[in-house]
Amino acid sequence: MTNLTPSLEDYLEELYRFSLYTDTVRVTDLSVKLSVSMPSVTKALHKLKDGQYISYERYGEISLTEKGKELGEFLVKRNQLLMEFLILIKTNCNIEAEAEAMEHYLSEATIRSIQAIVTFLNNNPEWYRVLLEYIVSSNKIET
Repeated sequence: MTNLTPSLEDYLEELYRFSLYTDTVRVTDLSVKLSVSMPSVTKALHKLKDGQYISYERYGEISLTEKGKELGEFLVKRNQLLMEFLILIKTNCNIEAEAEAMEHYLSEATIRSIQAIVTFLNNNPEWYRVLLEYIVSSNKIET
């Protein structure tokens, strides 16, 4: 769905998250949230503007275009889906970091398959219990 680099996806994902809670997003907000320099944010914003994902003028507010809102929502939902999947399979890792590592490199087809698995497991608790029993017996982890 996206031809953005993983870094630009991260910027757009955070811009979308900010847009859910505030009307005003500035370079400093992104700089702090993503732990990057303000010049790095500015460079990324120009690329997002060139791709018509955002409206932005130097020293001004940043706002998402419709295209940016749609992709931003997809990116946030993809991240949430991967975290939910990792929680469901009882992986013993830093869930947020693992989802972040996965999200940029999975195809849309794989994301759709993971969504189907998550939906199936949530709608079929008896099968989810079978899966957990298998995970516990094969990995010797605690549930």
